[in-house]
Amino acid sequence: MMQREITILEDDRDIREIFTYLFTSEGYKVNGFDSVSAFLNYPTHPDIFLLDVMLPDGSGLDVCRDLKANPGYSSTPIIMMSAHLEKANMVGHCKAEEFLEKPFDIDLLLSHVDKLIK
Repeated sequence: MMQREITILEDDRDIREIFTYLFTSEGYKVNGFDSVSAFLNYPTHPDIFLLDVMLPDGSGLDVCRDLKANPGYSSTPIIMMSAHLEKANMVGHCKAEEFLEKPFDIDLLLSHVDKLIK
């Protein structure tokens, strides 16, 4: 079976490291980025994207919108996460499959990821 791959765009190093450890231990190849520019300079083709909304050089909502508008990525699931925007406020901004408000339960995150890439 091919190794599943997840791309994480999260500026908080601690959160990114926890997610990297978590998904690596679940058998994923993990691509972690701390900014929109780093993400855009290193194209990946993961099974799923995990995007923070508030980033130092842009918005994860804009990244989500751009990915969904790109035929190469339009069918790749996206989970948006934010401590600052409520789910209701995020829904209209991009066509992500899921929105999680921080803090959230790690098991909830894993179950959403599993559900979206199967």
